[in-house]
Amino acid sequence: MKKLTRREFLKLAGASTLGALLYGTGCAPKATESVAVPPAPTGLPGNPPTNPAASDTPASTNTPESPPAAGQAYLAVGRGADPALITRAAIAALGGMGRFVKAGQEVVIKPNICVDYHPPEYAATTNPFVVAALVGLCLEAGAKRVSVMDNPFGGPPESAYANSGIAEAVKAAGGEMVVMSPVKYGQYDIPQGRDIKAWEFYRDVMEAGVVINVPIAKHHSLAGLTLGGKNMLGVITRPNQIHRNLGQRIADLVSAVRPELTVVDAVRILRDHGPTGGSLDDVQQTNTVIASHDIVSADAYAATLFGMTGADIAYVKAAAEMGLGSLDLSSIKIEEINL
Repeated sequence: MKKLTRREFLKLAGASTLGALLYGTGCAPKATESVAVPPAPTGLPGNPPTNPAASDTPASTNTPESPPAAGQAYLAVGRGADPALITRAAIAALGGMGRFVKAGQEVVIKPNICVDYHPPEYAATTNPFVVAALVGLCLEAGAKRVSVMDNPFGGPPESAYANSGIAEAVKAAGGEMVVMSPVKYGQYDIPQGRDIKAWEFYRDVMEAGVVINVPIAKHHSLAGLTLGGKNMLGVITRPNQIHRNLGQRIADLVSAVRPELTVVDAVRILRDHGPTGGSLDDVQQTNTVIASHDIVSADAYAATLFGMTGADIAYVKAAAEMGLGSLDLSSIKIEEINL
C-alpha cells in the first residue's frame, strides 16, 4: 500500500473496515460513540481546579512536529502538590498549549484508564486533575472539541471512566468522554514499521487534529514500565498480539500515531504489581508531571523515577533507534518547575 500519513489516508481513501471485522480483544467497548457516565465517587485525592503522523522519510530524518522555539523547553517537569497547577506549569514552559493546539482543531486526549475497580489513589489510572487541566488548556487555546477516550483492560468503559474520577473531571472542564466503538477501527499502513507494517487503529485518533498522550507512570510485569509508548496499545485492536516482540512493536505503533504532545502523569507512580496494582504499599507519591513533544524523551525521563533509564525499556530504546525522539536527556533543554 502507498505510504500515507494518518490524516492523508482517510482523506484519500477512507479507512478499511477490516479492523472492525477482526476486532476481538476480550475487552471490546460497547458500540456507542458518546455516553453519559455516572458521577465519580467523592473524596478523590489531589486538588481539583494542559502529531506528527507516520512519514515517508527515513526514520533517521523523521523529526517530531512542533519542535521548541528559541527559549522554550524541550521537556518540562512540574513538581508540586496540586496536579492541575503543575500540569499547567509544565505546558507553559513548553511554550503554552497554543504551540500544539490551534483554533478550531479537534483534540483527542488518550489517558490510561486501565480498570474500573481501583480509584485514582491506586495509581492504575491517569490522575483526573491532570487530564482535566489538559482539557481546559486545549479549550483555552481554541479547540473545537476535546474528546477523552480509552479502551479499559478491566471492566466496561462507563464504570472505568467514572471510578477513575476522569469522567467527572473532564465534564467539569468542558471536555467529552467517548466510548471507543468497535466499528470505528480501520487498517492503516505503518511506513516505518520494522516488525509490523500495518495494523487496525481507532479512526478518531488517526483523524484527530491533535493527539495528546497522557499515560500514568507505572510498573508493568512484561514491558517493565507503562509510559507514553505503551499507552498507545489503547488505540488499536488485538493488543495481545503486540506482546510478541513487544518493544519493537510498540515503537512501530508510536511511529504511526506520533502524538503531538506526551504528558506523563507521575503524581502517583505504581512501583510494583502493575499494570493494575491493588495495594497502596506499591504506590509512591512523587507529585510530578513530565511533558514534551518528544515521546521518547518524556518516557526516558519518567523511567528515572524508577531508578532506570530509557534504554532499559525496550520500546523506548526501539523508538529512539527509529529516530522517533531523543534518548539522551543530557542533550536537550529540560526546565524544572517547583510549585
